[in-house]
Amino acid sequence: MKKNRKTFGTLFAASALLLTTLAGCSGGKSVEDVASPGSNSSSGGKGDKVTITYYTIDSEDRTFVEKLIPDFEKEHPNIKVKMEKAPYEQFDSKLQTLIAGNKSPDITSHYGYGGFAEYYNKGMLMDLTDLMQETGFKAEDYNIPEHLMDIYKVKDHTYGIPLNMYVTLMMYNKDMFDAAKLSYPPSDYEDKSWTFDKMVEDAKKMTVHSDDITKTQYGVDFTWSERDMRPLYFGADPYSADTWTNGGVPSETHFDSPEVIAAYHKFFDLIFKDKVSPNTEWSKSVAGQNGDPFVAGKIGMSVGGSWIMAGSNDFPFKVGVAAVPWGGNDKVRSPLFVDPLLILKDSKHPKEAMEFIKFLLTTEVQEKSIELSGGNPPVNTKAAETYYKHFEGVDPEDVKKVYEGAVKYGYESFNHLIVHYSQINDMFINELQPVETGHKTLEEVMGTIQKKVTEIIKR
Repeated sequence: MKKNRKTFGTLFAASALLLTTLAGCSGGKSVEDVASPGSNSSSGGKGDKVTITYYTIDSEDRTFVEKLIPDFEKEHPNIKVKMEKAPYEQFDSKLQTLIAGNKSPDITSHYGYGGFAEYYNKGMLMDLTDLMQETGFKAEDYNIPEHLMDIYKVKDHTYGIPLNMYVTLMMYNKDMFDAAKLSYPPSDYEDKSWTFDKMVEDAKKMTVHSDDITKTQYGVDFTWSERDMRPLYFGADPYSADTWTNGGVPSETHFDSPEVIAAYHKFFDLIFKDKVSPNTEWSKSVAGQNGDPFVAGKIGMSVGGSWIMAGSNDFPFKVGVAAVPWGGNDKVRSPLFVDPLLILKDSKHPKEAMEFIKFLLTTEVQEKSIELSGGNPPVNTKAAETYYKHFEGVDPEDVKKVYEGAVKYGYESFNHLIVHYSQINDMFINELQPVETGHKTLEEVMGTIQKKVTEIIKR
């Protein structure tokens, strides 16, 4: 990336400010707290055979790591890797149960509702700074931009090492665009003609309403990240600016403000006013409880995290990838989701855990992981070139442009930056459900949301 372009360091300035103010929190444990001088308990010496546990969610895009373990164990005969997994909805609760039962995993990430700030504030994480130096870990050896490493630093102490780099993007059904005789949306984020209103205009031309559910289709499904983050897209900030300098704890929230409510109306108008987006009930009826109506060929454009590209090679229609349309905020158009690998403070074998992390970050393994996972985006920049070419029928240059633009106009997801986020997220899901089904208005629920967010933060 050219020096005059916005870099990762700039993009993550907010998260850096947040993390550097967490020094007053409980933080994590350093490697010296785990193994005393002269101890072999975590030294990984030739005569020592230890088992480390890798904890993840029970889905194919995460459990594929099991297929990599034999190669690692062949290279490290003194280390055995055990995988522990849980469904997404139970990830955080099971992790807490394991820790409380003195069965803490060695390695994990914030794959559940809770994010890095929440884990750090609970004192769950190990300070990796000395361990990295002791094991000779350098980000550049694994083609990781140093700016990404800064996300998980607290006052120059590292608590996480990036593994995957997800962005928000748009996938579109080329067959539906062709049938409606529409031009494909651009992949260039600098093309300001691609606006939210233009997206709605195109979506109307692809939407078909019918009493026959097999004939009904919609132009767009615009989920755009977690529910509390969506107002940012239209320039309305629901959290006060000091959130990022106050340890992820905002002094004020503005969910009942006219600006924030107006932003939410933009999203819900897609369903109830413009009628170009499906409600959740229709989506479930078409694609099942956990399905995706876009994959079923019933949606023209789908905006979401780049994990929606996984499996696109098997879609029964031609797909393209495009920029998230401009919504009026010149600085923010897409959330970023940078997943780190974390060593928990109760790990008894941090050195061995670090060896497994280093293995997963090598160019060869990151390239192999793209295929095995169905398209997880690597943090290793050399491996990323392979990722851009992974999706059949999609121009690799478009994927690359979308990634570069999404990073330039990206903002690290709130679920990584705000404490107590699992409770905040659960509350939003519950309180907005009646709005999503059309049984309540935004005005009826936003006051309750404002009150409950304040109560959760005060805890």
